[in-house]
Amino acid sequence: MPFKFLTYLQPTHYFRLFKKDRTSVFPKVQALPNMVLDQLIRDERYSSMFAQDYDLSWRAIQKGYISQAATYTDFETIPIIDEYRFIRKNFHKAWVFYVLLIRLLSFNNPITEVSAYCKTRKVKRVDEHQHPIQYTDYKDFKSELVQRQPFVSIIIPTLNRYRYLKDVLKDLEQQEYTNFEVIVVDQSEPFQVDFYDEFQLNFNLIHQEEKALWLARNKAIQQSQGDLILLFDDDSRVDTDWISQHLKTLDFFKADLSSGVSISTQGAKVPANYAHFGISSQLDTGNVLLNKEVFRQIGLFDRQFEKQRMGDGEFGLRAYLAGYKNISNPNAKRLHLKVGSGGLRQMGSWDGFRPKKWLDPRPIPSVVYLFRKYHGNRAARWALLKTVPSSIMPYRYKSNSLLMVVGVLISILISPLVLVQVFKSWSLASEKLKEGSKIEKF
Repeated sequence: MPFKFLTYLQPTHYFRLFKKDRTSVFPKVQALPNMVLDQLIRDERYSSMFAQDYDLSWRAIQKGYISQAATYTDFETIPIIDEYRFIRKNFHKAWVFYVLLIRLLSFNNPITEVSAYCKTRKVKRVDEHQHPIQYTDYKDFKSELVQRQPFVSIIIPTLNRYRYLKDVLKDLEQQEYTNFEVIVVDQSEPFQVDFYDEFQLNFNLIHQEEKALWLARNKAIQQSQGDLILLFDDDSRVDTDWISQHLKTLDFFKADLSSGVSISTQGAKVPANYAHFGISSQLDTGNVLLNKEVFRQIGLFDRQFEKQRMGDGEFGLRAYLAGYKNISNPNAKRLHLKVGSGGLRQMGSWDGFRPKKWLDPRPIPSVVYLFRKYHGNRAARWALLKTVPSSIMPYRYKSNSLLMVVGVLISILISPLVLVQVFKSWSLASEKLKEGSKIEKF
């Protein structure tokens, strides 16, 4: 990433890594079109011209800039005071103080660190998501892809959720785009084959006895007839234009993946960072359309994540590193109910950082496996330091800043137990790394 301090704050972010062709996601400022430059303000308070350029490049990505423009292939070291200015502009002041503590405890020059911290204290936080780039041509764009009516394979793994799956399938019956099949991999007990008779859909029904999410998705992809794969969940609701919006976005941006957004409450507002188009830094297998060719080139889902977490994140990162364009698509929205029974919640922990029992590993070993495999041990340690203390509080409080601080304080009090949990996770992740990935070729 262009700024060193992101190592502490976003140690395992997709964009921290260079792609396999040694390019980054960040466009060179000289390559930005005037339309984008006109929406950016150069911050001349940075002492380094490199920092000024990197700041503009970062802001372009935050605003949702999507292009094939030349990107940075390396980054110059910038002064410490510019590093502090950057994080103050982009992160809560509590995280700025967190970075200061890390820098001091890492035996960096305390005079330099404290001086830079104090000199930048008047820097105001800026949220570029509030003023995103507007793709005004999108609304009236007549998609040739939609007009061609390609065959889409919608894949839904399900486990003991017939009550919610009924609404899912009703929503698919109401789609304005109709050239698709629905591949349901049903792992329920008892298996109710008659359940599917009431729906007017083109089904490919697979009964899978083994309770395994990634096996289910891989099996469905292998049996799919479409050149486009739409991954979906069994506890979601979507609008009638859901499929067509995914297709339109692929076509408009000449992209390989369209990652839809999720809300958990009916009528809830989409978070600002997901409310506009942009290069996606995640992949959600409950709402993403992609070309089947992506699987052919980089393989299926890694079954090292079976009954654990982050299998979709790993695949998304693998696609990013391979150079595929993944668009965050606010128009392909779903309501994700996150029901408390069935699915991954029944097969194992559904929260990567909050174990069910006090002596279980924290985080789930697959999370550490992902961090270490792609980002290395050092970045994994930074990620654990940032995420584990706040995970002490229950998931439902994750958006409450005050309670997250309480969680950090509690984690300090029970640090011996937390260290045991983390050590367990690290050891189990080491076994996964030694065993290697379980990525089947397609």
